[in-house]
This record gives sequence, structure tokens and C-alpha cells, in this order.
Amino acid sequence: MKKEIHPEYIDCTVTCACGNTFKTKSNKSEIKIDICDKCHPFFTGSEKIVDSAGRVEKFKKKYALN
Repeated sequence: MKKEIHPEYIDCTVTCACGNTFKTKSNKSEIKIDICDKCHPFFTGSEKIVDSAGRVEKFKKKYALN
């Protein structure tokens, strides 16, 4: 590898919006993210349904899923 053309690879602190932090390596010293494995529904198993204007109820009523 050529010297002095690659960015410096340093320790990095990643901070999630939920408050979770962890360490990794990057060319930045700090990274802020919106979602991580501690708060993502796929990993937590909690599904959130965002209902606007009763669309979920309308769907359930239409297809008799009550």
C-alpha cells in the first residue's frame, strides 16, 4: 500500500438516538445514528403500527379480520 493516501483508522464512538452507545473503528471519531439493534423493531420483536386516519381499522373491517 502507498503511504499517506489512506485515511487514519481510529477508535470511534457510535451513539444512537435511543441512547445506546458502542465502540468501533472508523475514520471519524464520533458517529450519530437514528436507529440501532437495541431499538430496531426487527431485533427487539416489537412491531409498531403507525395508523393515520383509521386505515388499519378500515382494512380489518373490509376483510373481516376482527
